Amino acid sequence: MVGHLMRQSAGKVLIVLVTASSRREAAKIGRAVVKKKVAACVNIMPSVTSIFRWQGKVQSSSEVLLVVKTSGRRYAALERLIRSMHSYELPEIIALNVERGLSQYIAWVEQETTSN
Repeated sequence: MVGHLMRQSAGKVLIVLVTASSRREAAKIGRAVVKKKVAACVNIMPSVTSIFRWQGKVQSSSEVLLVVKTSGRRYAALERLIRSMHSYELPEIIALNVERGLSQYIAWVEQETTSN
């Protein structure tokens, strides 16, 4: 029973990956999403190289990766806020379900993303 409840709770937590053009943009987005309680935590990885096809051409770019922890119920608000602040025409915003995790951490993410 406890394992079932933990899995059920964990399924409500998302890891959202977002790339940004600079550390400044990443920090600005990270602070805003935590302040607005649409994310509990944001990790910023300062240097990733992205290779992608854009407008028919293979391109390469140095970017910053945000790893955002949020609850499923706050995802739509998180996405709206990121899109409103992001410099890219088509920002990468990809949400992954958390299948398992430390139950106290899962509870903390849910608590920190409860809107006032």
